[in-house]
Amino acid sequence: MDYKVRGLVIKSTGSSYIVRMDDGLSVECHIKGNFRIRGIRTTNPVAVGDWVEVLSDKVQSDQGHSVFWITEVEPRRNYIIRRSTNLSKESHILAANIDQVALIVTVNHPATSTTFIDRFLATCEAYRVRAILIFNKVDLLNEDELAQLAELRSLYESIGYETIELSAISLHPSDILPLLAGKTTLLSGNSGVGKSTLLNALFGKELTRTGKISNAHDKGMHTTTFSEMYFLPDGAVIDTPGIKGFGSVDMSKEEVSHYFREIFRVSADCRFNNCTHTNEPGCAVIEAVEHGEIAMSRYESYLSLLGDCDEAKYR
Repeated sequence: MDYKVRGLVIKSTGSSYIVRMDDGLSVECHIKGNFRIRGIRTTNPVAVGDWVEVLSDKVQSDQGHSVFWITEVEPRRNYIIRRSTNLSKESHILAANIDQVALIVTVNHPATSTTFIDRFLATCEAYRVRAILIFNKVDLLNEDELAQLAELRSLYESIGYETIELSAISLHPSDILPLLAGKTTLLSGNSGVGKSTLLNALFGKELTRTGKISNAHDKGMHTTTFSEMYFLPDGAVIDTPGIKGFGSVDMSKEEVSHYFREIFRVSADCRFNNCTHTNEPGCAVIEAVEHGEIAMSRYESYLSLLGDCDEAKYR
């Protein structure tokens, strides 16, 4: 007899999903072809963190096991989504139903660009997800790089974001567990920033393989190839493959400034209500940039997201 149960997606390999049922049992599930085209415009209609309905249809596989199908995805309370790095129309959901994002960044080895950070933070703002910046590999920084780190922390803390610094290779779980307690946290960042090392240190065992940095380009090599949720005594973390770029999805030009906290605050003083903060007279945002009250790096990131809104790029 067929039966349906509710479960939480805890792992995605692209071709199948591991779902933890309400009774604690985890099973491998698939989706049928027509599931992919029912108004879902992402490369992955099901994401880690989704609550789903699973059907066991009593169909027997060659090995004699029941086959499980995901038939429905419950409405998400939030998610983090990105466009592929070539700015195509394809988008990808990193995780769903999360309480916060811990974005792992590095000043060097490899360097995380402020544009990447700002695009990620803007997406968190758009989907109302709390974001924390974790600056990793501080043990590898020279004096100038440590000064750069201090400037970056000061910048983002002045905007209102929480930041911490650490070295994942010497991390003690107590250094970070309070940030994760009672929450489902998405861990994300560029390849090579030490996400896997941090995760392994957090759990005290090797959950994911770590990789070396390419000497030629000081870039990270992908080691995590799929998304997976790991459970803490109090809370959970979702590990995702490292990403190189972060394209925005479904942002209009009128909305972009809303996702930069300091730009949105200052824009109340612009002469025109529909000011785009690019070349209009009486723009309070441009004036604040010129006076150093808004960081040039943040303003440049804002302009780059405005450029994303030009749909001609995707045709």
